[in-house]
Amino acid sequence: MNVLVIGGGGREHALAWKLRQSPRVNQVFIAPGNAGTALEGRNVEIKVSELNQLLNFAQQESVDLTVVGPDDVLAAGIVDLFENAGLRIFGPCKEAARLESSKSFAKRFMIRHGIPTARFGEYESSRAAKDALHDFGFPLAVKADGLALGKGVVIAQDRREAEAAVDDMIERRRFGDAGRKIIIEEFLSGVECSVHALVNSRSYLVFPTAQDHKQLCDGNRGPNTGGMGTFSPSRQIDAGLLQEIRDKILDPFMQGIRQDNLLFRGLLFPGLMLTKDGPRVLEFNCRFGDPETQVLMPRLETDLLDLLEASITDQLDAISTEWDNRSAVCVVMASGGYPGDYETGKAIAGLENVSEMEDVKVFHAGTRRRGDQILTSGGRVLGITAVGNTLSVASKRAYEAVDQIEFDGRYFRRDIGSV
Repeated sequence: MNVLVIGGGGREHALAWKLRQSPRVNQVFIAPGNAGTALEGRNVEIKVSELNQLLNFAQQESVDLTVVGPDDVLAAGIVDLFENAGLRIFGPCKEAARLESSKSFAKRFMIRHGIPTARFGEYESSRAAKDALHDFGFPLAVKADGLALGKGVVIAQDRREAEAAVDDMIERRRFGDAGRKIIIEEFLSGVECSVHALVNSRSYLVFPTAQDHKQLCDGNRGPNTGGMGTFSPSRQIDAGLLQEIRDKILDPFMQGIRQDNLLFRGLLFPGLMLTKDGPRVLEFNCRFGDPETQVLMPRLETDLLDLLEASITDQLDAISTEWDNRSAVCVVMASGGYPGDYETGKAIAGLENVSEMEDVKVFHAGTRRRGDQILTSGGRVLGITAVGNTLSVASKRAYEAVDQIEFDGRYFRRDIGSV
């Protein structure tokens, strides 16, 4: 079987790496891929935004299954395009993908179907948004309605910060059209965690929990990023809490997509806040998380291809999964200056040393090859993932690997898995 993975980040490297392990997979293509994915299959120089070229490639190469990584590709309707051409593809259709690409769409869905979430308002005028600030109190969250690479959220501590965030998004268009409309939410206090579940029209299959570190600096301080590291399983979710998440979030979600006639076959990844009043949904994601995928795939012992196909064919209720019961930790190594301006083209040294380490895998994100060198090409450069019998062992092993890798301006948090 030929498989096409769309995307070029660490998530796509992890997916390609796991799919290559399937005895049923003949060839893995990755478009556009990176220096790491080239070790797992064949990179294809097609941008993720070039949907028709991706379709043509899949037809020419007899691709049996396409797996979509990035959210913006789903929002652009690639699933509809491929399915209309008779090709199998993993992911929700364009309308269902609005649950991620539009926060207002998602919030209205949650309210309509009784899914617990923060109180909110939606605004297209900066004046209206500022007038509404007193309704929420401080701190509060200001969010771009559309996709903003995980960075379109500001936690404002006071009115000055909130008004600056409103102007930044609506007036100055910091996030482009994603901030044409904004959401203002009450602030939810608690611990963030994430749950991944394969979903089809009949059932869902829950993956192990993971916990992401969104903020740039140690101690969960600084600006939000696409994710500076993650670990699995989460320390916060026990069997009782997971059942509560099923009862209050996943089951109502399934009822909601049926009632609203949303065709959702893919991966649901709700970002959750564990509050004193129970779990609350911060947002819906309609694809694998990044960097959560980098700790889930090393723990997955079942053939990933079987799981993806079961989702597409509405047979999730007939399949089970096996997982490594050890812990996994992923530390993201980023370019200096990220998530703001940063330089690329820096040579990366030490990767060959890490390749010899037991229970450690380097997932490439922002990298490219030039001759014999691997160079940085993005904000998040590498995800160093380690597995261990305990969380502390996995964390220690991951940081031992991180210390072997050098590039000019490298930046990473030192507390992944310990906060």
